[in-house]
Amino acid sequence: MQHSDMTARQMFAALRAGPQRARFGFGRRAALVNVDPQRAYTDLTAFPATAYETDPAQTAHINTLATLCREKGFPVVWTYVAYVESGEDCGVWGTRSDTPDSLQNIKEGSARAEFDPRLAIQPSDVVIKKRMASAFFETNLRSLLTFHGVDTVVVTGGSTSGCVRATVVEGLSCGYRMIVPEECVADKHEGPHFANLYDMAVKYADVLPIGEVVQGLMGMEGRG
Repeated sequence: MQHSDMTARQMFAALRAGPQRARFGFGRRAALVNVDPQRAYTDLTAFPATAYETDPAQTAHINTLATLCREKGFPVVWTYVAYVESGEDCGVWGTRSDTPDSLQNIKEGSARAEFDPRLAIQPSDVVIKKRMASAFFETNLRSLLTFHGVDTVVVTGGSTSGCVRATVVEGLSCGYRMIVPEECVADKHEGPHFANLYDMAVKYADVLPIGEVVQGLMGMEGRG
């Protein structure tokens, strides 16, 4: 194991300044997958125990990407996590704690399950309820992307070290080019946020500034 006195933030900054590998790049058609931008994770006032913020303009950036993708005819997907009243459909993931803030206690129809009201979700968008970390796991996301001819997936949301990373790893495993706009993902703490941006950039995704993601999407094929 290599040892370093650099913080995770410094490691990511150094990687961004001197990339070690070629990019996956943007393909022909994209989808925007917004992972769990719900109040349990975005409302710092109502739910401070579980909510987090990295970039204060995150929701504005996500709205910009969503508007652009709709204009190009690319699918816009929003996922959220919620469980039945008993919490049993959370499975073993919900066995580590049982407090009002615990994962399995995000109930369907509750305030914690609601999307952040700052998000401009449209009737044409796709909403997927998921129960585990990855947006691909036991959902119809992959078949939806196949139907739309998607080869590139832009992932936003949270947490960077949890559901975003899980979605990125599974998406790459399914053969998609994975793109992560760094201002559009967030985590509870700086350490895991930057450590996972670093790790995804090295292995699983193109982690790019929001401006480069916008440029990349604008250059894609779009509507016929």
